[in-house]
Amino acid sequence: GQQPSIKDSDDRSSRRDSEEEVTSRASSDEVERGTWGHKAEFILSCIGLSVGLGNVWRFPYLAFKNGGAAFVIAYLILQILIGKPMYFMELVMGQFSGKGPTRVWDMNPSAKGIGVSMCIISLIVAIYYNVIMAYTLFYFFSSMQGTLPWTECTQEWIDNYSCAKRVADPPLCTNNNTYNEMLEACKCTGNYSVDSQLTVNCTQVLTNATTAAENFFLREVIQKSEGIEPENMGNPLWKLTLCLLASWLVVIFCLFKGIKGSGKVVYFTATFPYVILLILLIRVKFFIVPEWEKLQDISVWVDAAGQMFFSLSVSFGGIIMFGSYNKFRNQVYYDSLLVSSMDLVTSLIAGFVVFTTFGGMAKIINKKVSEVAKAGYGLAFVVYPEALSNLPVPQLWSVLFFFMLFTLGLDSE
Repeated sequence: GQQPSIKDSDDRSSRRDSEEEVTSRASSDEVERGTWGHKAEFILSCIGLSVGLGNVWRFPYLAFKNGGAAFVIAYLILQILIGKPMYFMELVMGQFSGKGPTRVWDMNPSAKGIGVSMCIISLIVAIYYNVIMAYTLFYFFSSMQGTLPWTECTQEWIDNYSCAKRVADPPLCTNNNTYNEMLEACKCTGNYSVDSQLTVNCTQVLTNATTAAENFFLREVIQKSEGIEPENMGNPLWKLTLCLLASWLVVIFCLFKGIKGSGKVVYFTATFPYVILLILLIRVKFFIVPEWEKLQDISVWVDAAGQMFFSLSVSFGGIIMFGSYNKFRNQVYYDSLLVSSMDLVTSLIAGFVVFTTFGGMAKIINKKVSEVAKAGYGLAFVVYPEALSNLPVPQLWSVLFFFMLFTLGLDSE
């Protein structure tokens, strides 16, 4: 055959030298930067970063808003086509370079602003998440009372905010007077010509009433002010301030030894939420029967894309950072598949649990699911506390639920 030229030999030698240089540099960075104590710590830390509060209160509401299973289908398609590849890419960038989200862009100095932006976004989210964790601590300690404080209206709430326990509306009055006289109360039809013919009094149901759980969050926990003007802002809330301080101290305690400390913490914080979610898991119909026509609505795909980026934490820099602590030859492809799949599974489990709660409450108060479903704060701190208060030993379930929310936030931190 044809003998290799001197140039070909030089090229192969040059490539071999370059590979050895990369391996040597990576090995040197490993010693300086350190590596995970165990592969499980890396996997659980990635799961903890990607699986968070968004899976429990954001994903279920978006699914409800966008047609249940139709949203799940859109989310699954986008995660396969965009989420998983980007997750894999960011892990590879960190692992190959051995650098964090700012220094990894030494490969393209003109893109360093991307790394800086990642850190700024992560800082903002970290501050925001710690505030949410402070709320969960407030509820966690409030749950340790003989009577849960969000189950009863105070006199002030009744007088000023029409506070009422969430109960089913009384049945409509009819002209069957014998039937109506057996009722303690009945609801007016709203039609004067009908209501005026009744021989029994009917009750006008309040449409602007607020629940005890809603008042507890707005009036007791955050003490929402009338505005942001200096005269309306009020003083710092000492209970909430202490909860926020405790939240930051826990985060610092978990991180002050770097990945050697945080890697041990995730053995508990990344697995405990699954225990609670699985205990609460019951099958529900709405979540598994798609409204196929919703897939034609572009807003469904926009919401699914936003949730996919927020939930997987791609483009936040954390994935690059975690990958940079890996050994140079770690099989990161299968890791990325596992973590992204766990994120999807957790969202589905949380969706089942939340829709079970919505369905149960709707049945109790004789309302539609849409009338009890809320997003964000409303789900975690209004609907769920109210639902948990109807379970046997509500104090126990409330303590476990809010501790679960705290560990979800802590993982992401």
